Amino acid sequence: MDNKTNAALPEIRHTLIFNAPIQKVWKAVATSEGLAAWFMPNDFQPVLGHEFHLNAGPYGMSPCKVTEIDPPNRLSFNWGKDWTLTFELKDLDGKTEFTLIHSGWDANTVTEFGESHTIVRDRMDQGWAGLTKSLGAYVEA
Repeated sequence: MDNKTNAALPEIRHTLIFNAPIQKVWKAVATSEGLAAWFMPNDFQPVLGHEFHLNAGPYGMSPCKVTEIDPPNRLSFNWGKDWTLTFELKDLDGKTEFTLIHSGWDANTVTEFGESHTIVRDRMDQGWAGLTKSLGAYVEA
């Protein structure tokens, strides 16, 4: 069996409960201003098929495309050439359960910047742990 077809790495998944109503969390993850406040500057629009860029600082402008939008529960977009980001929200009676899923990892793939997914995935996993805390602070403020 060819190893290259079976080198998928587990998706990154972070779930937190925010003391904020679902509409407030949705606005933080599904508007350009909201995403810029805790994630990256961008020209996102919550429209299926919309192509936009995340300003990844030293890594430049990352091309993205909205692939799924179901307000206020789910948003997915392609990020760069390999990844998909999904934000899932569940209303918990005034609080919101938020799950971030970063998928598309493959041990045999390198990023546009020449780094192995295996290395980048660990860094991103830690980065998301911090970013989801930033999102929580933003929506709970």
